[in-house]
Amino acid sequence: MTNHPSQPDAIAEAAPQVNRQAKPLRVGVIGLGKVGKRRANICLSHPDLDLVSVCDVDQELAALYPNADFYTEYADLINTDLDVVIVAAYNNIAPDATVESLNTGKHVFCEKPPGRTVEDVERIIAAEQANPGLKLQFGFNHRHHYAVMEVKEMIDSGRFGNILWIRGVYGKSGGESFENIWRNDVDIAGGGILLDQGIHMLDLFRYYCGDFVETKSFVTTAYWNIPVEDNAFAMLRTAKNQVATIHSSATQWRHRFVLEIGLELGYININGILSSTRSYGEEHIVYARRQFESEASAFGKPREQMVFFDRDDSWTLEMNQFVQAIRNDEQIDNGNSHDALKAMQLVWDIYQSGRIE
Repeated sequence: MTNHPSQPDAIAEAAPQVNRQAKPLRVGVIGLGKVGKRRANICLSHPDLDLVSVCDVDQELAALYPNADFYTEYADLINTDLDVVIVAAYNNIAPDATVESLNTGKHVFCEKPPGRTVEDVERIIAAEQANPGLKLQFGFNHRHHYAVMEVKEMIDSGRFGNILWIRGVYGKSGGESFENIWRNDVDIAGGGILLDQGIHMLDLFRYYCGDFVETKSFVTTAYWNIPVEDNAFAMLRTAKNQVATIHSSATQWRHRFVLEIGLELGYININGILSSTRSYGEEHIVYARRQFESEASAFGKPREQMVFFDRDDSWTLEMNQFVQAIRNDEQIDNGNSHDALKAMQLVWDIYQSGRIE
């Protein structure tokens, strides 16, 4: 059976629990790459946000946002009258920009990864703790995909029992210019495909399973002439002996996102994830209850159900969460500093456990 659920309009329902009498939050965006532009554009259409300034080293990008003040130095933007700073800068800049923004009284939304090292995140958390009245959120937008949220509800309902294991593959093809992009410059990025993309899958493992206590891995540069990894393979174990496996790859010539979850009473899979390129396929859930009790009819081939999702509102939904937390002085439930620290620790556990020279 295939279902096509209707998804709400994320903009129309933007932060529905906030005080509409309050003035929009004044926002500055640091970094106008692909993700920074996406964040800036959300600010332009969001009723609770007012994009007043942007920052990038490329001065030609000022034309994209004619009503916003433009800066080429992020410190100049931070030291203006803002409520919120969105940090979409390179990994080597993001921690400093985040810390400085917090220390000058701004709420901060920082893209993932939250830096290059665990120490970067710890430094950010120290600034957060020194400014307890401010909100800090990180851009783990995959938690806000409709399929991911639906699976979370299915797991938490208990209908399928406890999780036994998780298996995830997240991979993309590098492309002709892949060896020359900043994401593969170790001084700027800090790591390769695992830190850049695989961290999303690791965050989802934690979202569903909780924390892990043991890591075994192989991390390799199998194909590309780059100083960081292009493939990472890892097995992770929780204290409950749930095991998760991940393959994060920059040699997945056909883009792929698959997250399979085995539970006591069945299984739930997320196949595909909606993206701007639509190259990861249709985002849909496949699930079934185990039926091995009826070996004559359903042994090894239980009746599956499928649910398809045709919109990606994750970027707006996570911004709604951030705005609502600011307006109502609520905690950040998804993408908080603890989530960022744990995800980064998993990345570096995998690096240290399995680096192949």
